[in-house]
Amino acid sequence: MSTTSLLRFSLSPHNSSLHRRHECPPLYYNRRRSILPHSPKLRASTRISSKAVEFTSPTELLLEEKTAREEANSTVLLDVSGMMCGACVTRVKSILSADQRVESVVVNMLTETAAIKLKEGVGEDFSGVAEELTKRVSASGFDARRRVSGMGVEAKVRKWRETVEKKDALLVKSRNRVAFAWTLVALCCGSHASHILHSVGIHIGHGSVLDILHNSYVKGGLALGSLLGPGRDLLFDGLRAFRKGSPNMNSLVGFGSIAAFAISAVSLLNPELQWNAAFFDEPVMLLGFILLGRSLEERARIKASSDMNELLSLISTKSRLVIAPSGSDVSADSVLCSDAMCIEVPTDDIRVGDAILVLPGETIPVDGKVLAGRSVVDESMLTGESLPVFKEKDHFVSAGTINWVEDAQGREAPIQRLADSIAGPFVYSVMTLSAATFAFWYYIGTHIFPDVLLNDIAGPDGNSLLLSMKLAVDVLVVSCPCALGLATPTAILVGTSLGAKQGLLIRGGDVLERLAGIDYITLDKTGTLTEGRPAVSAVASISHEESEILQIAAAVEKTASHPLARAIIAKAESLNLNIPTTRGQLAEPGSGTLAEVDGLLVAVGKLSWVHERFQQKTSVSDVQRLEQSVIHQSSAEYSSNHSRTIVYVGREGEGIIGAIAISDNLRCDAESTITRLQQNGIRTVLLSGDREEAVAAVARTVGVESEFVNSSLTPQQKSDVISSLQTSGHRVAMVGDGINDAPSLALADVGIALQIEGQENAASNAASIILLGNRLSQVVDAIDLARATMTKVRQNLTWAVAYNVVAIPMAAGVLLPHFDFAMTPSLSGGMMALSSIFVVTNSLLLQLHGTQKKKENSKTNTYSR
Repeated sequence: MSTTSLLRFSLSPHNSSLHRRHECPPLYYNRRRSILPHSPKLRASTRISSKAVEFTSPTELLLEEKTAREEANSTVLLDVSGMMCGACVTRVKSILSADQRVESVVVNMLTETAAIKLKEGVGEDFSGVAEELTKRVSASGFDARRRVSGMGVEAKVRKWRETVEKKDALLVKSRNRVAFAWTLVALCCGSHASHILHSVGIHIGHGSVLDILHNSYVKGGLALGSLLGPGRDLLFDGLRAFRKGSPNMNSLVGFGSIAAFAISAVSLLNPELQWNAAFFDEPVMLLGFILLGRSLEERARIKASSDMNELLSLISTKSRLVIAPSGSDVSADSVLCSDAMCIEVPTDDIRVGDAILVLPGETIPVDGKVLAGRSVVDESMLTGESLPVFKEKDHFVSAGTINWVEDAQGREAPIQRLADSIAGPFVYSVMTLSAATFAFWYYIGTHIFPDVLLNDIAGPDGNSLLLSMKLAVDVLVVSCPCALGLATPTAILVGTSLGAKQGLLIRGGDVLERLAGIDYITLDKTGTLTEGRPAVSAVASISHEESEILQIAAAVEKTASHPLARAIIAKAESLNLNIPTTRGQLAEPGSGTLAEVDGLLVAVGKLSWVHERFQQKTSVSDVQRLEQSVIHQSSAEYSSNHSRTIVYVGREGEGIIGAIAISDNLRCDAESTITRLQQNGIRTVLLSGDREEAVAAVARTVGVESEFVNSSLTPQQKSDVISSLQTSGHRVAMVGDGINDAPSLALADVGIALQIEGQENAASNAASIILLGNRLSQVVDAIDLARATMTKVRQNLTWAVAYNVVAIPMAAGVLLPHFDFAMTPSLSGGMMALSSIFVVTNSLLLQLHGTQKKKENSKTNTYSR
């Protein structure tokens, strides 16, 4: 392979942890910052060097460091294993919440984590508090360990892979238990084989083997073997949990199995009681069904988190660090100079400004900017876009971090509190109902309904004690708090993972729930409805050279991050203008920027704002002529399908001296997105700081009704519009892309940020959802996914509650008097296992939503060609 097929890039300022896979020549790039979970594939070549520059003052760095330190010292993350159902989750949560130093707790059974936010003032006692909370959870019967914070990429990947290996080993152990348990079931049920054959007309003699299996002592031995063999861990866990005051699903199954065995054993060893209660096959079959259901459920749960495994499998823990001699230069046609050295180092050791080499077929380990080489990168795991993306010099490549996805899956939706409130006291309620069932049938029921003693469940002699005990055991076994506990987290787990694969970075289950209920969407104009790549289309002046207007405007805007500022700077640089130095720069979001240029104050921004900055006022007629001139020039150059913004330039002692027209094409999917939102019953509101004429023109083009168009707004006024809608009882989402939108994104019920060129900004920090594909149509995709996820949650909860409402009374014998129907413990165990499997499987069906989206994207790509 020639060196020209490599990709080299430089890194920018912050750590990342996910990356891209490449399938062709490599890239050479500089490291930069990102928070995205993805993994592009390199298919051609590219190269990397040169450093990224950020303007961050020492004070800001200190504040960021202090904030990060305070946040790190206010949250504790525990890995908690041993949680079996919603009751376990509630128990862990109550143990942690009982501490007065704890502000809030979130517990997730699927990811086996507990996130604890401590109150302010813990300070130096943080480590002691964290250790104490860990011990309390462990003392309650759960294996809790504090997760070490600040782990690097390699440590996180290693930990996750160890977890996956551990789960795989548990699955193997589970399969072995199931095989053993069902061997015992086959032996136990073998004694009934002759009866089954007789019923279909096949008559055979019992023989010595069947006679042995008919022996009650042999059956008792098989039942004891089942309890102490495959069912031992389950029983001991249930008894231990009950002893420590946190009974779980295993407690109910354990009590039911032991009760069935104990009744049979007492009957066998005390024939004078005349119970004839030899149903040793019940605990064997019960444990067989439970263990089978538990194994299938665990497999389904692992399947539900497979998307997370897929993301993590793309992580690269090693990077090729390029060290070049001082003064050496890298051209676009060569990746490495002759005397450069390439060293493989842990990705954690990569720092800002380092140069990295990526070979064909490798993943991009960190975010950066391409310095040399050419390639195409598979960004499907980042953006949901199946087509590869071309990369060359000055393009950005992105990796990302696993933390956000993992955190998203751990944040519970508010609806989960309903399940928690039910699952918490559920086990105690079932135990109470079991006792009540026994008392009713033994003391009252068999006297009111004497015919029930003719049912097989009462034995050949119609024993009321036997019937009462069997029905009490049925109640214990048939109840299923697992379904309640799994209903919400499994759907959230699948939904957030599916969103990541579609290029939707969703911060948590609570976000999905809020997004599913919105009825208003507010949108910014520049960079949201438009492409976000504005360009100067015209420059007009009252009395100065147009180049001078552009020079001083670029000088004022050179450290600003707004797209309009970048357009002005790009135009000045393209004309090779000499940009003066500035002093005392001041930016007012939504209005403009002010700085001292060559000893005079210069303001660049909105007309009214610039006009107010200076005592010298330009006449209204001059301003009108200036505006007409710049509009005429801009219209001659750009088509009608664009958004035009006019930026005014004023100088101390002169007032307004010029105007710059900046045009930005509308996004190709803007109109269709607005239409789809309106078809879904969501009203769209346009919020913009631009002048009324420009905003109205865009609104007409994309289909926003005039009554919902708001122009010339400051960031505070945008927030006021959202607050007004919320006060009226509406659920509001905000879509934006820049720092001006950050307050509104944070205030809205759901903030949605478009990720421009893979860069992180104030908007992405404030948003609840980031559209990694930078496509406006992803807003509708996110809403569809949220609604589909919450539909699954409600279906799961409805099933879980309905199942218990129906199954428990049936197990208690409600159908026995009139329909002569009663369950057996083994049938109850099978129903309970199937209930949990149904919930997990129903959540997995959410993946079909992602399959449908892939088909739609594939069709779109085909048509676009």
